[in-house]
Amino acid sequence: MTDLSVKYLGLNLKNPIIVSSCGLTNSIENLVKIEKEGGAAVVLKSLFEEQIMYETDQLLSVNGSGYYYAEAEDYITSYSDEHSIEDYLNFIRTAKKAVNIPIIASINCVSSAEWTSFAKRIQEAGADALELNISILPASIEVERHSNEKIYFDIIKALKREISMPFSIKIGNYFSALAHTIVHLSWTGVSGIVLFNRFCSPDIDIEKLETTQSNMYSSPGDYQESLRWISLLSDKVYCDMAATTGIHSGNTVIKQLLAGAKAVEIASVLYQNGFEHIGVMLAEIELWMQSQQIEALKNIIGIMSYKNIQSPDSYLRVQFMKHFEEIE
Repeated sequence: MTDLSVKYLGLNLKNPIIVSSCGLTNSIENLVKIEKEGGAAVVLKSLFEEQIMYETDQLLSVNGSGYYYAEAEDYITSYSDEHSIEDYLNFIRTAKKAVNIPIIASINCVSSAEWTSFAKRIQEAGADALELNISILPASIEVERHSNEKIYFDIIKALKREISMPFSIKIGNYFSALAHTIVHLSWTGVSGIVLFNRFCSPDIDIEKLETTQSNMYSSPGDYQESLRWISLLSDKVYCDMAATTGIHSGNTVIKQLLAGAKAVEIASVLYQNGFEHIGVMLAEIELWMQSQQIEALKNIIGIMSYKNIQSPDSYLRVQFMKHFEEIE
């Protein structure tokens, strides 16, 4: 009998597959289906910081932070007319009654403004944990590197004053010293770090001469970026690590755990293949465990990390010279 259970953010999960924050986690019906198909936990569709500030008449204070997105105001105004923050709290309460898997709330944020006090209400509503989707694109040449990084630490500091439940941060890779920043973020008392946030990808329509968005869904090869950094840092951080983006198969889940991840988050593959694909991935994991005579999945976490493999330079290599020289 194979044991797929893991522990993430202090939560006991029946397996390492978490459905990440997306439109699929925005209905009780879907949460029930996710649990039925084997999902170990769900991250609810995010509330936006701007939405919280809008409903508390504090939106303008965000605008002065340098991280406020101008296009957010129209979206948040119209969205808030139909989806109040009280609805979000009620959804958490209903979800806790409907399913037995952990419910992780989510807030998409760009500053440490007054919205952080709302997190206490999420905890009181019964959420098992909170994930902060920190979406800061360091595109301004007027904002110094240290100012960009400081906002992450300010958010965590402000949140710790409000809640006692475990919380994680989901971040991108836009840091000048990524390894240094991730390790120092883990020192703050955050429960977990999720690598990596997937931002919208701009494109250009050369016929209409318009900007568009491309690559709505992740691709199976996209997991390699998080794999590298989890393998390099999993034994150096003081919190759990989870992988996301490009995780489309059970074999990829295995790779991320071998590198040191405690869990993974998936979304794109479910949009493409349905909730039933969770069971397909779990079957692949079990089949591999049986072939390797591994009884408990938690026993493989980190055994292929940078610290533990014989050729760690493979995680540091950034050039293909050795491979290209063999091509005639």
